[in-house]
Amino acid sequence: MIIWINGTFGSGKTTAAYELQRRIKDSFVYDPERFGYVLMANIPKEIAKGDFQDYPLWREANFQLLKQLALEYKGAIIVPMTLTNERYFEEIVGKLRDVGIIVHHFTLTASKPTIEKRLKKRFEGKKSWAYQQMEGRLKSLEDEKFKEHLQTDSMSVEEVVEAIARGSGLDLLPDHRSGLKKKIDRLTVKLKEIGLVKQVKG
Repeated sequence: MIIWINGTFGSGKTTAAYELQRRIKDSFVYDPERFGYVLMANIPKEIAKGDFQDYPLWREANFQLLKQLALEYKGAIIVPMTLTNERYFEEIVGKLRDVGIIVHHFTLTASKPTIEKRLKKRFEGKKSWAYQQMEGRLKSLEDEKFKEHLQTDSMSVEEVVEAIARGSGLDLLPDHRSGLKKKIDRLTVKLKEIGLVKQVKG
């Protein structure tokens, strides 16, 4: 089983993915972005595309890797990844479903002010690539193809995780962490993601 968590940048995909992993006994977070960074780091800038998703290799590689993992791994594979191009969606999610793999897809949505606040927490201002992509991505994700939509403006992380688990037919393990421990865990995830992006772009 694959649980694909979609949404624009800053929607809370990665936080939700790792929180979900902590509460599902057998689960693994697979991040397609990481392959994208490796791909971009190994292409001369003179011929590089602006978005690694535009490379057919990125789409085909992630389809093949996810297919293999889904066939061999007995647990839930959690994929936090923004995917707003309908053709690209079909080339990965559609093809996975075509070969008989169960893919539960959820799009985390929120208002522009909410996304702006979340991006600021990631130190991404109005000049950042993520911010500039926001409006277009939000509009694209309104399409029926990207259901199920979860409106997260007033939802806590716990509520988002519970909704995804419920929609995937999964039971969650109890969470005995203190409020402080949850904050530390979530901050650690954010810092790792920020560090990875800076390392690749640097």
